[in-house]
Amino acid sequence: MQDLIEQVIDYLKAIWIKRRYIIIMSWLICPIGWYAISQMDDVYEANARVFADTQSILGPLLKGLTVEQNSESQITTMVNTLLNRTNLERITRMTDLDVHATTPAQYEALISRLRNNIIINRTSRKDNIFIISFEDHDPEVARAVVNSVLTVFIENTLGDNRTDADSAQKFLLSQIREYENRLTTDEARLTEFKQKYRDVLPNESGGYYNQLQKEKANLSQAQLELEEVENSIAQSQKQLNLSAQNAQNGSDIISENSTVSSSFDERIKVLEANLDSLLLRFTEKHPDVTEAQRLLASLYDSRKAELDAYYESLSKNNDGSGNNLSALNSNPVYQEMRIRVNELNAQAASLRVRVSNYSKRVELLENKIHIIPEIEAELTALNRGYNITKAKYEALLSRNETAQIAQQADKNTSNINFRVIDPPRTPTAPIGPKRLLLTLGVTFLGFGAGIGLSLLISQINPVVTSRNQVTKETGIPVFGVISATENLGLQQWHKRKRLIFIISNTLLITLLVCFIVYSNNPEKFLAPFKGML
Repeated sequence: MQDLIEQVIDYLKAIWIKRRYIIIMSWLICPIGWYAISQMDDVYEANARVFADTQSILGPLLKGLTVEQNSESQITTMVNTLLNRTNLERITRMTDLDVHATTPAQYEALISRLRNNIIINRTSRKDNIFIISFEDHDPEVARAVVNSVLTVFIENTLGDNRTDADSAQKFLLSQIREYENRLTTDEARLTEFKQKYRDVLPNESGGYYNQLQKEKANLSQAQLELEEVENSIAQSQKQLNLSAQNAQNGSDIISENSTVSSSFDERIKVLEANLDSLLLRFTEKHPDVTEAQRLLASLYDSRKAELDAYYESLSKNNDGSGNNLSALNSNPVYQEMRIRVNELNAQAASLRVRVSNYSKRVELLENKIHIIPEIEAELTALNRGYNITKAKYEALLSRNETAQIAQQADKNTSNINFRVIDPPRTPTAPIGPKRLLLTLGVTFLGFGAGIGLSLLISQINPVVTSRNQVTKETGIPVFGVISATENLGLQQWHKRKRLIFIISNTLLITLLVCFIVYSNNPEKFLAPFKGML
């Protein structure tokens, strides 16, 4: 850090030694820049404030009867498109600026200047207050341009409403006539088609493919149910045959034979399902599980007792096949099985009728597969075209009525009313250029250029300013420094240079102050000199 500070001090000393370049550059740049600033033309700004009132009195009354226009969007679009070439050319003609543009290049430059300098600002979206401003060297031109922009802005916004309404009305009428002709043609074609195919058109239950799919689904469901019933009949019949054969032969059948049913079978199935559900949640030591197992064991014992009694009765009556069969027929379990078989046979017969009926329907529909789909597709296309045309026609009629009411309302009132708050006036005082800032900028530029040039020359033609610099350049330590004496005249020479530098800068700053005073108020600055003259 110490080395950096010493280096900066060496640079400052080098600049101070070469300070004559600061004098040269400041006197070359500053007076020329100040003179150029003094010759700059004054810039005048004219502006106007206008209020766009979008709260129409008829708005709430006509709500739902006319087309509701978005006034905010309309104003925003108008502001964004105001500075197009057509409007700018109109502004040049209204202000006679096009007279001064004698060549195409000058006219293009004029259009570009208007586009860049015309500024339209909105104070806030809520207030709808617009500020139109324009800057020019001529105050009358600035006022004329702002006034022209204000006129174009108001006329275009109001004129667009009338033009849009007329264009919309003409367009709607042409579209209504077109859709009316199309609707008449579609109605005639649809009527002719229905008369031609009135005996084969699909009914209201759906189209051909939907009906065919529905019948096939019904057929599949009936076949599945029939197959299930036939399987149940086979199993039940097998049990009946086995019971009859055992009764006729007098054979001993174990009570656990699963082919013989008992009155406890359904309760055992329910309790087993309940026990499985309990075991999924609890262990075998849970009270609910223990109780369910106890009840299940009791049911098993009851079932075994019933079957034992059944087979015991068969054994006692085993003195002949007639007696055995008679005992078997009187058994309630056997009777229940026979009733079940009869019910299943009746259900199977009903299902066979349904399968046969569904099969005939499917066959009938499949035979028409080459006719019905084409007719159905054509009818669907005709209905679709007719419905679309009818919907469009009715919508156009409704919009036409709405447009007529809106056009009548627009002739009597406007949804946007403009009120000029501050009309454009001829500016009396210039707003620019900012001579004070430009003058200070030129002054800093002159002194900065002089300082930079002094530093550059001090580096090109270096001068030793400290003993540390000698040590750094030569590598030889310096043990002492001897100052210049009066006999050499160096001190007087440095004093003269310092005095010249101070006088030069003082004179330059004095000129700067005089120029600033003259720029702000030239009359007061020249008043003492007029008395002397």
